[in-house]
Amino acid sequence: MKVALYARVSQADKDQDPENQLIKLRNFAQSYNWEIYQEYVDYASGSQASRPALDRMLSDARAHRFNAVVVVRLDRIGRSVRNLHNLLLELHRFNVDLICTDQDINTWSPTGKLIFTILGTISEFELVLIRDRTKDGLVRALAQGKRLGGPPNPARTEEILRLRAEGLTLREIGRRLGISHQGVKQRLRRHRLQNRVSKST
Repeated sequence: MKVALYARVSQADKDQDPENQLIKLRNFAQSYNWEIYQEYVDYASGSQASRPALDRMLSDARAHRFNAVVVVRLDRIGRSVRNLHNLLLELHRFNVDLICTDQDINTWSPTGKLIFTILGTISEFELVLIRDRTKDGLVRALAQGKRLGGPPNPARTEEILRLRAEGLTLREIGRRLGISHQGVKQRLRRHRLQNRVSKST
């Protein structure tokens, strides 16, 4: 079996060394005689949307270059329950499994499949809570006469454009970034409109 090794360390903690995770991952892969396709390392906090190594790894998964991703713990690859579930869905679509060395989890075992189902349920619940809070906030803002809609996020738009250039669909981009495909479409439409305006002035 061919595997990808993924490690992430926080930029805030300069004492962290990704090699600590990679040594463990290499030893684990070697104990099963798995071939290591590539090692991917991100230096970013779990909450950051932009993780170049993760994006590269998912592009390689899409190209079927390995059969499984190996991480030390789930929190190394997922930013939130919803983000983790979306990543697992994406890997599943590419027939790529996820293996966690420290938590004894793999997505092909009965336990792994159960965890996958639980994550999906929690993710849905989390989404409902976010929608309810958003709706309450909009009602309150309208009642106070506030203008709705914040300024566009240029970094997020750049990320969407980059992933689109790689050939990802709007739904795939949405899953990757944790936003709806409608949100992706709106940002692309706004970007095209701004380009037209700037060219005409």
